Amino acid sequence: MNNFKIIIVEDVPLELKGTQGIIRSEIPEAIILGSAQNEKEYWALIKAELPALVLLDLGLGGSTTIGVEICRQTKEMHPAVKVLIFTGEILNEKLWVDALDAGADGICLKSGELLTRGDVVSIMEGKRLVFNQPILEKIVDRFRENVNSELMHQEAVINYEIDEYDERFLRHLALGYTKEQITNLRGMPFGVKSLEKRQNELVQKLFPNGRGANGVNATRLVVRALELRIIDVDNLYSDEE
Repeated sequence: MNNFKIIIVEDVPLELKGTQGIIRSEIPEAIILGSAQNEKEYWALIKAELPALVLLDLGLGGSTTIGVEICRQTKEMHPAVKVLIFTGEILNEKLWVDALDAGADGICLKSGELLTRGDVVSIMEGKRLVFNQPILEKIVDRFRENVNSELMHQEAVINYEIDEYDERFLRHLALGYTKEQITNLRGMPFGVKSLEKRQNELVQKLFPNGRGANGVNATRLVVRALELRIIDVDNLYSDEE
């Protein structure tokens, strides 16, 4: 890897010292142009000399939004500058998404293995979405959850013989639609009486052998559909009317 210039944005002196130590010992090709504790210092540095890489902490002066905005503006003004987030915000997943939406080239969490030479080499060689081990573990865990949830949904649809109209009916009941409103959905070729019949059939499917089926109303039916993953609470949306 050739020599390249870097700016460090970090407002905690002890953490800055540690980061500088990592870079000097593990990444000697990195020439540190300077460090900034806030926006003003950062823009003064980048105006004086453009770096190849910005190592950016997100939590500056108690605000997590400042780092995201620095990232966004840097990528808008200088698309060739690479931005690697190095943050102690290890639980704020929404913040990670905001940083990626702002154009960050990768995220390294300040836990576990911290910042490695491999992370920086990957960024400088043009790899997108570089993550260190702590955040990779969280991403993989979430991936497993999503895959397992989708498999459970597919199995429930097959096992309980749920068709497209059943799913749409249950989804809109979950959204608070009345049967009258559901009949007005585009591509929903049923009247109120047909939907009442379909609801009764769903009750029989989802409460087999009569287990608690007596007196099951729309709310309880929807809760059961959510429990079985026939519909997904995180994927409830309204069809066009």
